[in-house]
Amino acid sequence: MQTPWSDCAVADAHTHFFSRRFFDALASETGQDAAAVAATLGWELPPEDPTGLAERWVAELDAQGVARAALIASIPGDEASVLAAKAAFPDRFYAYAMVNPLREGAKVERGLNAICLFPAMHLYPVQDARVEALLEQAAAQHCAVFVHCGVLTVGVRKKLGLPCRFDMRFSNPLDLHAVAQRHPGVRFIVPSFGAGCFREALMLADLCPNVYLDTSSSNSWMRYEELNLTTVFRRALEVAGPRRLLFGTDSSFFPRGWIDAVFQVETRALLELGVTVDDARLILGENLARVLEGA
Repeated sequence: MQTPWSDCAVADAHTHFFSRRFFDALASETGQDAAAVAATLGWELPPEDPTGLAERWVAELDAQGVARAALIASIPGDEASVLAAKAAFPDRFYAYAMVNPLREGAKVERGLNAICLFPAMHLYPVQDARVEALLEQAAAQHCAVFVHCGVLTVGVRKKLGLPCRFDMRFSNPLDLHAVAQRHPGVRFIVPSFGAGCFREALMLADLCPNVYLDTSSSNSWMRYEELNLTTVFRRALEVAGPRRLLFGTDSSFFPRGWIDAVFQVETRALLELGVTVDDARLILGENLARVLEGA
């Protein structure tokens, strides 16, 4: 789709890096091997060396005209995979990693651009003292903190028949309010507009200037409210402004690759709102660089 700002550099703020270690972790739960898990899912099994998967992503981003992507290590303890991808292609990737603060030895690894917290998945309140220790490390290392809020579904687990014992009591964006205020130097990212807690995510962003909203996924949570994506963007722009929205897709596996359909529907919504070239550049890429590089 051609727009007045079609030449804007695109950086995806939300891309999952499903490494071989990710498949091995699923295999250990199912009693299968990694190849069987991949076959069941209909996904490509990545090479053991994460730089091979990084090369696959570089080729995909090149084909789609995407400049950079934030890669999320999507199981705790897989920091090495995304750090290897970032080291191999420092101009193309940022490194995010899921961290479970309840695990012994949980820490913010050097070189990460963001840690990802999933309170509903790992069953803890974001105000937990063990989270506080991670936030202090993140502040010292100029590392952003991604906090999943709202509805949490993991389709891969459902397809493999694995339990999803999540607890939405820990999913409210407002739980971040006091935390974000206590750490004004930390940049917090709430993905998918709060994933069904849109009103609460807007309230949080309004009260805390260090909170950013990523736009990723199909945003199917809109079915819970009388909303469409154009309205969601309009309200988010009114409250948070164009400097605190981060474009993302929630892309994850091959052969599907990068989800151009998400890009198309989101840019169509921005076009309908008459977003300027300067603001489009911010949302589609420049904000991510500023948030993660500390500018």
